[in-house]
Amino acid sequence: MAQKALITGITGQDGSYLAELLLGKGYEVHGIIRRASTFNTGRLEAIYSDTHSAKTRLFLHYGDLSDASGISRLLAETHPEEIYNLAAQSHVRVSFDSPEYTTDIAATGTVRLLEAMRQTGLKARFYQASSSEMYGKAREIPQSETTPFYPRSPYGCAKVYAYWITVNYRESYGLHASNGILFNHESPRRGETFVTRKITRAIAHILAGLQDKLYLGNLEAKRDWGYAKEYVEAMWLMLQQDKPDDYVVATGETHSIREFLDVAFAHAGLRWEKHVEIDPRYYRPAEVDLLMGDSSKARRQLGWEPKTKFGDLVKLMVDTDIQLLKDHREGRIKVTS
Repeated sequence: MAQKALITGITGQDGSYLAELLLGKGYEVHGIIRRASTFNTGRLEAIYSDTHSAKTRLFLHYGDLSDASGISRLLAETHPEEIYNLAAQSHVRVSFDSPEYTTDIAATGTVRLLEAMRQTGLKARFYQASSSEMYGKAREIPQSETTPFYPRSPYGCAKVYAYWITVNYRESYGLHASNGILFNHESPRRGETFVTRKITRAIAHILAGLQDKLYLGNLEAKRDWGYAKEYVEAMWLMLQQDKPDDYVVATGETHSIREFLDVAFAHAGLRWEKHVEIDPRYYRPAEVDLLMGDSSKARRQLGWEPKTKFGDLVKLMVDTDIQLLKDHREGRIKVTS
């Protein structure tokens, strides 16, 4: 019988790539989606258009990490061998506006899921999506598994709690539970409100004459940017280990938003200085200035390493958004890769 995996947040960037990866390995994949008045499964279209009929092993269930009884019922019905907890309100700036909701899903939601595993006696392996935002005002550079946390947003604080409650359940109840501390990872499937995708999507609209200005916040913030499609492989590798553990997943390089603009606009034959304006509304109440990860442990123990370079990732996102807009205007549906 096929291995069963359950993914929370399956409709997001990481969830869709992870679902594809697992289906490609022969898994039966179950995903939790929130009930909404509009379709929110666009990132899964690539699976439904797959000629290998992987869609016959993909099952979506309505649910929410705010509903403890629903989570327990779903675990009892599906009996997954692996659980990947990717669900969260993951936009850092938005977490300042919705701190309670962010905490309820990212922090308390993790407890509900872990507690459901414990109460049902499910022996699944558990992956917790931790974040480089936990380091916040970084105490050292680069950041590793032993770097102290200093979160600078409600999102970062919620992720610190989720991290430690995962460790606590691992040590208290013997769960095979691992944290993946993923640094920024982007792709053509990144949400349109995140700065990288906001930039590449704006470039497509500027080239098409549909937009002239792009409003951004702090251009000097530096991040460690990798390719999401490669990062989900590290998630899977963590759950294949005999012993659970915590791992930083990163490229070890840092680039500013200004550098992202340089590469992206130049690739499209534009000068960003003509189109970008600073809007103070996009500044965070507490800024995270520099994040850069040390993934040597993941490279050593998991055999994982990033392959896509920063410049290539930026160009991929620009090219995809240009093509997406062209296809949209010509009435064609394009699935992001």
